[in-house]
Amino acid sequence: MTTFRTSRQLAASPAAIFAAIQNAERLARWWGPNGFSNRFESFDFRVGGKWIFCMVGPDGSSYPNEVLFTAIETDRKLVLRHVCAPHFQLSLTLEANAEGTLVHWEQVFDDAQVAQALQHIVVPANEQNLDRLSAELSTARNAATPQSQS
Repeated sequence: MTTFRTSRQLAASPAAIFAAIQNAERLARWWGPNGFSNRFESFDFRVGGKWIFCMVGPDGSSYPNEVLFTAIETDRKLVLRHVCAPHFQLSLTLEANAEGTLVHWEQVFDDAQVAQALQHIVVPANEQNLDRLSAELSTARNAATPQSQS
């Protein structure tokens, strides 16, 4: 098995979700599993563009990452290729519905042995990524909502 899939219903429009993906500052806040932060070296959000960053674990360990954007359909789909080990392709598809957006997250590893070895990390980490995206959307929504005065 090389493919990990998860879906999540989010109470936000595809445009709001896409905005949290294409903006480097916002993406840095939510990308990765719980306890991780990000330092972006470059973020060229276009087909063929590179995203080079370092994920920093809760213990301070650094994990260099390099990504190539292979497909971008505004408010609909993003496909990226992780070009350093572990090698994989990640597709995020946004499907509008009456409740907001159904987000489909599909991660396909090049090597089945690598996928199997990382499954215990990847499955919960992908869910945590979507949890963090949901929190980012909620924060942005609350910031955009005027506060009533007492």
